[in-house]
Amino acid sequence: MTIAFFSDVHGNLPALEAVLADIDQHRPDMVFCLGDLVGYAPWPNEVIAEIRRRGIPTLAGNYDQGIGLNSAECGCAYKTDEDKALGAQSIAFTNRVVGPAERRYLRLLPKHMRLDFDQEPATLSLLMVHGSPRRINEYLFEDRPEASFRRVLEEAGADVLLFGHTHKPFHRTLPYEHQGETRYRHALNIGSVGKPKDGDPRAAYLLLHLGPETRLTRPDSLRSEVVRVAYDVEKAARAVEASPLPNAYADMLRRAY
Repeated sequence: MTIAFFSDVHGNLPALEAVLADIDQHRPDMVFCLGDLVGYAPWPNEVIAEIRRRGIPTLAGNYDQGIGLNSAECGCAYKTDEDKALGAQSIAFTNRVVGPAERRYLRLLPKHMRLDFDQEPATLSLLMVHGSPRRINEYLFEDRPEASFRRVLEEAGADVLLFGHTHKPFHRTLPYEHQGETRYRHALNIGSVGKPKDGDPRAAYLLLHLGPETRLTRPDSLRSEVVRVAYDVEKAARAVEASPLPNAYADMLRRAY
């Protein structure tokens, strides 16, 4: 079984279209979106329409929650006053252009989704969140201490945790002891479709492969694959520059930071 996961589209329709076309080529058994459909780029309604047209199960991201509630806050951890000022322009623009039906859709999105597998294709519990199981806007970075990461998954009852929000993909394998044997939990950040921050401007999504060989006692038996998809970054950047959004967001698309 192959499952595709993507997240953090952030209003970038060209990136979303490229990712969905690539996913179609892989023909996964299931597809899920982990939120943040809107913000920072000028196509929030078009992105929502495409997700709804395809019927893709989708979580609320922190930005979706803010727009769904017609709030001036997106729950974003901006580090500088300049970033806060840019962010205020972005959420004001998105609140202004998003349609009423689209806002209602964002407001009603769930915060978690869980898949519990029993024997076929493997026995494990897979939990999807946007930021973390504890908070929609908590950042789970790759360098988080192992004991802390393991505690997050243990408290959530998750063998496999999938999340976005940081826009930086990674897969960490976390060993723990269970009845005298070593087992492994997995934390997977699936990256960002529309606003990567890892220096690679290509859109990112993740394929997770489960099969009869998948065991919690075998750390390499759960296979994940981060897929990078080239798209017309310049088209998206120019559209940002032609909109009321700050031009800085165009540069972020070009340089992926």
